[in-house]
Order: sequence, then C-alpha cells, then structure tokens
Amino acid sequence: MSSWRSLILRIGEKSSEYGGVIDFKDHIDACFGAVRRELDHSEDEILTFLLQCSEQLPHKIPLYGTLIGLLNLENEDFVKKIVESTQKSLQDALDTGDCNKIRVSMRFLTVLMCSKVIQPSSLVVIFETLLSSAATIVDDEKGNPSWQARADFFITCILSCLPWGGSELVEQIPEEIERVMVGIEAYLSIRRHVSDVGLSVFEDINKINKLHVEQDFVEDLWSRIQDLSKNSWKLESVPRPHLLYEAQLVAGKSHDFGPIICQEQSDTPVELSRLNFGRQKHEAELKYPQRIRRLNIFSASKFEDLQPIDRFVVEEYLLDVLFYLNGCRKEFAACMVGLPVPFRYEYLMAETIFSQLLLLPQPPFKPMYYTLVIIDLCKSLPGAFPAVVAGAVRALFDRISELDMECRTRLILWFSHHLSNFQFIWPWEEWAYVLELPKWAPQRVFVQEVLDREVRLSYWDKVKQSIESTPALEELLPPKGGPDFRYSSDDGDKTEYTLSKELNSMVKGRKTARDVIIWLEESVTPINGLDVSLRVVVQTLLDIGSKSFTHLITVLERYGQVIAKICPNEETQIMLISEVSSFWKNSAQTTAITIDRMMGYRLISNLAIVKWVFSPSNIDLFHITDRLWEILINALNKTHNRISDLRKEISHLKKSVVKAEQIAATAKAELDNAENKLMLVDGEPVVGENPARMKRLKSNAEKTKENEVTTRESLESKEALFERALEENEALFLSLYKNFSTVLMERLHETFGEKTLDHVGGDSEAMAVDEEDTSAMDMDKENGNSKSNVGYTIGEKEQWCLSTLGYVKAFSRQYASEIWPHMVKLEEEVVTESVHPLFRKAVYSGLRLHADQ
Repeated sequence: MSSWRSLILRIGEKSSEYGGVIDFKDHIDACFGAVRRELDHSEDEILTFLLQCSEQLPHKIPLYGTLIGLLNLENEDFVKKIVESTQKSLQDALDTGDCNKIRVSMRFLTVLMCSKVIQPSSLVVIFETLLSSAATIVDDEKGNPSWQARADFFITCILSCLPWGGSELVEQIPEEIERVMVGIEAYLSIRRHVSDVGLSVFEDINKINKLHVEQDFVEDLWSRIQDLSKNSWKLESVPRPHLLYEAQLVAGKSHDFGPIICQEQSDTPVELSRLNFGRQKHEAELKYPQRIRRLNIFSASKFEDLQPIDRFVVEEYLLDVLFYLNGCRKEFAACMVGLPVPFRYEYLMAETIFSQLLLLPQPPFKPMYYTLVIIDLCKSLPGAFPAVVAGAVRALFDRISELDMECRTRLILWFSHHLSNFQFIWPWEEWAYVLELPKWAPQRVFVQEVLDREVRLSYWDKVKQSIESTPALEELLPPKGGPDFRYSSDDGDKTEYTLSKELNSMVKGRKTARDVIIWLEESVTPINGLDVSLRVVVQTLLDIGSKSFTHLITVLERYGQVIAKICPNEETQIMLISEVSSFWKNSAQTTAITIDRMMGYRLISNLAIVKWVFSPSNIDLFHITDRLWEILINALNKTHNRISDLRKEISHLKKSVVKAEQIAATAKAELDNAENKLMLVDGEPVVGENPARMKRLKSNAEKTKENEVTTRESLESKEALFERALEENEALFLSLYKNFSTVLMERLHETFGEKTLDHVGGDSEAMAVDEEDTSAMDMDKENGNSKSNVGYTIGEKEQWCLSTLGYVKAFSRQYASEIWPHMVKLEEEVVTESVHPLFRKAVYSGLRLHADQ
C-alpha cells in the first residue's frame, strides 16, 4: 500500500505509520503533507479512497473533515469534486433507501461544515428537506402514516448530526437551526408514539400498572439532544480537531451544496384498512429498521460518568464498526477497542453487542457473526472484557424467565458456541441450584439446552468433564449413546426382526429400490400390514445410515423411493417422523437433521411435520425442551427458503427473457435487412445477399428465437411452481395457527380464564426489589453470586401457556412477511372473535398489529 493510502487509512490510530503515538495534530499534518504532494499525480485515486474511508470508518470522520478543510485551502477544485460526489452519493442513497449511507453522509457533511467546506445554511436546507418529508409522511391527509418508520429515520438522521456540529450551527446561524428544532418538536407532537410491542427482548409480565410510558427511540434521542443543548453542546465523545486549525480554515472557500430530493411514497392509498395499514407498517419497518434497542442489563452505576449523549455517540461508533468492518476480524477488533473517546466503555460495548445479537425482529447479521465478535474482543482485552461478558450472561440468566423465546434460543446458541471456544470453562456451581427448580423452570431449561448444544459441538465425555465442579448437573446432560434400533436383538417381535434382517441383506446385496418395493408389495404388506412394513423399512434403513451423515444421504438417495411408496400421505408421513424420533431419541441433533433431509427429498411434507409436532405425545414437551421447536423451525425455514429461491430465479429469468427478446429482435432485423437488400448477379438486380451469409443470418435468427421461447417457457414453469409454493405456504401457516389455537384454547381458559398476562407471576409487590438493594445485587453478580436461587413460583400449566404463547409471537414475527399476504384468511378461519384474547394478542404482537387497532 502506498504511503498516502496508509496515512489516510491509519489516521487517528496508534500505528507504525504515525510512530505508535496518537496526536491528532501530528497525524493530520503528516497526512495532509503526503496527500498534497500526491494530488497532482493521483487526484482521482485520492478522492475515491478518501470518500471510501469516510464512509466505512465513520468514527474518524472529524479527522477526515479537517484534512479536507486543509486541502480546500490548497486545491479548491479537488474539494469541490468531493462535495459534488457526496451530494450525488446522498441523493442516490435517498432514492434507494440506503439507511447507513444516508446517515453517514449527513454526518460527513456536518463535519465538512465545521471545517468551512460547505455553508451552514446548506446543511440546514438538507435538514429542512428531510423534516418536510417526515412531516408529510405522518400527515393523515397528505401522507401515509403507516410509513412513519421512514419519517422517524429522517428525524433521527437530523438529530444524530448535532453532536458533531450543533455547536457551530448555533454559533453561526442560531435562528435557522432554532427553526429546525422547532420543526422537529412540532413533528414529535403529531407522530404516533412507537411501542415495542412484539420487539421487546424482555416480557414485562410482572408490571401490572405502568405509571410511566417509556420513551421510544426518537423521543429518547430528542431528550438527549436537549440535554446536550442545555450543556452548551459540550461532550467528550466527539473529537473536534478542526478547532486546532480554526484560524487557517476560516480562509477557505465554502462550496455550494446542490439540493436534494426526498421521493414521495408511490403507494399512498386514499384510505388504509386496518390490515393494509399493518402490512405497510411492516414493510416500512423492514426498510427503515431501528438500529438498536437498549437492553439495560447492567446497573446505572456502570455508566454514571457518561453523559446521555456520549452513550448515544459511542453506540453509533460501535454499530458503525460492526456494520462496515464485518469482513475483517483483525481490523474490526482494533477499531472496537480503539475508539476516539477519553473514557472506558467495555460495559457499553458488551451491552451494544448483545443488543444486536438479540435484536428483534432480526439482527443485521447472522448470530454467528456476533459470536466471533465477542471471541475476538475477549482475546483483544483479556484483562477486562471476559469478565464483562460473564456479567452480561449472569444478568441475562437472572431474567431468563422474561426473555423472548426467540432471544432465548439465540442466547443458548451463542453461549454454547462461545464456551466451545474457551474449553467449555464456566463456573457451573453458580447455577447448580437449577436442579432444585421444577423441570419447566426457564433457568433449568436454559442450562439443559446449553449443555445439549455443547455436546453437539464437542462430545459427551468432554462436556461432562467441564461440569466436574458440579457433578449433579450431569442430570441435565442429554442421553449418552447412539441410535435406539428396534431390531438390534431378537428379544422383540420375531417376525419383524426376521424381515429387518432380510431387508438388510437386500440392501447389502445392492438390490434396487424397485426390487425392495416388489418384495414389500408381494411378501410383507399383504401378510403383516402397512404399519409393520413402514416400521421395518424405516428402522432398518435408518440403522444402515446411522454410521455417518454420508451414509444417511446415500441410503435416502438409493432407497428414498421405497419410503415414498409406503408413506404417500400425511398420516403415514407422521408415522415415519415418529419412527425417526424413536430411532434417534438419544440425539436431538440427528433427529432434526434426518427429518430435514427427508423433507429435502420430498419424503415428508411440511404439513406432516406440523401435525406431528402438535401430536398429543409431543404437546406436553413444549415448555421443557427445544427439540420439537427446532424441527418445526427447520421446516418453516425450508419452506421459506424455497419461496425465496423461486423469487430470485423468477427475477433472474425475467431479465433473461428481456435480454433474449432483444437479441432475437436484433437477429431478425439483420435477417430482414439482408433479405431486402438488392444485389447485382450477372448484371441483373436480385433481392438478397450472399447465400452463405443469408444462411448464417437465418440460422442465427432461428437459434435466438428458439432461445427466447425456451427462456420464456422456463419462466412460465417457475411462475407456476411459485404459485403452487404460495398455496402450500398458505396451507402451512393456516395449519400451524389452527394447531396453536386448538392446543391453547382449552389450556388458556383452564389456566387464566379471560385474564391477561398482567396477572401472571404472583404478587408484583412481593417481586419488587428495593432500590437500595440493587447495588448489593450488582456486586453479587460480578462476584458470581446470583441471588436468583429461589423457588420458581409459576406452575407448570402457566409455564406451558407462557412458553407456547411465546413461540406463537416468535413465529408471527419471524415469518411476518410470509404471513401478511394470508392475514385476511387467517382472521376469517383462525384468529376469530372466539379465540382466547391471549392467543390473539400473541399473534398480533408478533405482527406488530395492536389487537384493538
């Protein structure tokens, strides 16, 4: 990498390029000198690289802004190009809805204003453009309030610029910025308060009377900005290197910044029905998601020296690094621990990362990414961060009964994977008390599921060794052992044992699937019945395929036709799943993998899986194990992925059809021109060109036309498959919610009557904690002494209902995009007036639709 690139990239870091010392003035001077020398030779490369760094390292934007301000004194044309490129980039981002680019571009422009590169009034024009668009969106007559998420995002962008430039704006154009602030206050008065219904990590089931409605994210940010304003715009978390060069920068030319346009919502109906409003609100929140939902899992004492606005700024830094440096683990860890702030922020860093891991409806990246993030930070800060992470785990564990079911699953997967990277070391004796809790207690289930996942990532004896300090926890380990083959000995049914041996010999003798089917139809089913045939075939084939995953795939590929023949309908497929579950009862992982593979080979339908999960023998396990939910989630994901793949293929084929049409039209036009051209042959005019060229053109026209027809037929075929998949999807979700409604109806009425969850969990006053005791609790948590080892007061029936309702909400939220197209039918057939209000509330909460809306 050339020197000027290294200097731009490493500015503000304790790097070798700058002698291992952080001094902003020395860094800027050195970088400015190197860039100025290279401008004449590498202007385009410098411009592109500087803008790229400003976008992807936004925590360094104040340094880049000052550098550009100094370059403006030397080369106005170069800086004018930077301003024009930024204007184009911002407009493109607004047109495409690129939230991160909009937010970072506006911060960049704010810093350029501080460095005298653009006029403060130009920045205010941008603010007012976004403010006007936001106010229009939430207007009931002119706009579309269902898209308030977009309006809130615009307001958040304006407010989030002020920590970087509020002081300069108030100093230079006080009246104009005051007009913006008044406009924002007016917007806040007409917008709807955004509740966290369906998206809260913790269920506040013990808060019967909420005397205070918590601020939503926009209201909270507005409050922090007001505090910043009262504090004369002073904060510690934003470096202000431009002040070091104030006397020089004031001489620079401020460039014009062209106007920007916020596109109006194209789909603004005259009147929105309740369901249309909910569906559009869902689309808006997907496109303009809230960046963070604070967990508040650490005590306030951990942040007492932090101004509210400083917390917001550091969260912005952390989220930017998480987003932009996700592909480079080494750089990521260095940036996370080296932010330009003068205070320690390990607790804030941990809470921000966990907030992303548990973010609902979905985190920006796969949960695996946050596992790697935490591992790398533990290695980068070995003396501080592991203890903070352990504190976060303890805090979340103490509130596990309030945790959303989807978040609990994510936490289980993360924690087990995390421990597998640190030799499975954890002070399990702290949680030994869970053995005294009932089997349905969430803390006990959490420990049980973590140990199960650890066994999957290692092996049983290794995990047992890791809990030697608390040997009693072995009770929560999954069973040790392999498959449970029904015909491993002849102690049972002699006939079935003999048939299994015969089938085993046929498979080892390389008999074809057709041979096995004939044997079943002629010698087994007529004499012993379908049940015996199914049991013998499934158990024997699973036994042959039990040696490894490869063996299983080979068996299913060679003899899948046999299984398909004896399991042609849902009833027999449910029997098939039961046999798989019985065979692999000692391994939840292999059960899930086998059923998933069978679904992939179309041997089992998703409807059969749903009905099996809700069979009487499984219902009583809903609240004490995750193995059934894992199988159900795999089936739903597989269905969802099929539809997503078909959507992508159809989109690709549509482009291919257009391209094929253009190529065919061009070939046809060339042929027509050649045929209409006059040639002289033996002095006589003849229509047509050289016969060889004509033959080639005709052949090309026929081939391109044939290709067009083939591509169009492929598109029609995929569209037919897509329509069928949508119908299957509708049937799947109708079946899922009907089954949920059926199993919940009787139990909810029996357990709660017509009550709501506000009355669950006993006396809220008895569960309250005196404020003066909280510091002692926090000290205990840090020392590993949890005070949660008291009896679990919620009964089994209540816990079953809470867990099942939690999954209803989680499924509704996770698959909302697939459910919304079928909501009318769902309300007509399932979520009717007769269902229990708690079931209705769970469905609507997941869909972010208020039951009384």
